[in-house]
Amino acid sequence: MAEILPTLTRGDLCDVTFANYSDLFNRPGSQGQSVEEFDEHAVTVMTELLDAVLEELSEQFPMENRSQEALVVRDARFQLDAVVEQRQTQGLGAIGRRLVGITTTMLRLPGVRRSAQWMNGQALFFQLAQVGRYLDRRSKKAKVGEAVRARVLDGLDHARPLVVVSHSLGTAVAYEALHEYEGTVSLWVTLGSPLALGAVVLDRLVPRPAVCPENVAAWLNFWDRDDVVAGRPHLAKWISPNSDGVKAVTERVDSSGIWTHTATKYLEHAAVARPVIEALQP
Repeated sequence: MAEILPTLTRGDLCDVTFANYSDLFNRPGSQGQSVEEFDEHAVTVMTELLDAVLEELSEQFPMENRSQEALVVRDARFQLDAVVEQRQTQGLGAIGRRLVGITTTMLRLPGVRRSAQWMNGQALFFQLAQVGRYLDRRSKKAKVGEAVRARVLDGLDHARPLVVVSHSLGTAVAYEALHEYEGTVSLWVTLGSPLALGAVVLDRLVPRPAVCPENVAAWLNFWDRDDVVAGRPHLAKWISPNSDGVKAVTERVDSSGIWTHTATKYLEHAAVARPVIEALQP
């Protein structure tokens, strides 16, 4: 791949654009993220997201194996079931704090703990909460998602083939944005995607039922076992192919060191970087 890089860095061959929309999630006047700001809808979405994550983890670490991972997942599941049962008797702030306790428990998973991808349970909680905020379709709340997609699509040259590398929440954003995009997408890469976390995400996507965007010529999906945001490889089953038969092709990667959830950690793998480089060649 090294011999290809010099040709790719010539400005006349390709442009690189990064869509940063993190500021759009900041509430006006807010002093920072707080579980006290959660309303009934946000608590419902977070509960469903955690349920989906734990369902995925229980498939990876079945209780009959009696592994340390399985015991951690069982503990987190017990806490979530208790939250659901007692939800009507507690305030939203108290429920939010208990949900943070569940994400803190999830960080006891040995692989996740070693990878140190989140410093604490609250950081993981708000990583998942952003997915819920983006997918909130209530009239006033939906403006966040609309602004995010507008920023992603702004300035793209529809006359040139596009290679899209999306990560985490960005994979849900890319799904919806690419359905609006009028140009050709030669390759779409999804990294650490929550799209495979079941109905809690899929049933909130637009358009639905979920289908690969028509303009996508190839779709590669990568997941890491220690990345709890990423669902297992169900995308090809749950998101229908487009009219050309294009659907997600999923491959697992195993990262070492810290921060395995980051896009750069995924892109360190040749299996991830090589198709992107090849798609950018003239």
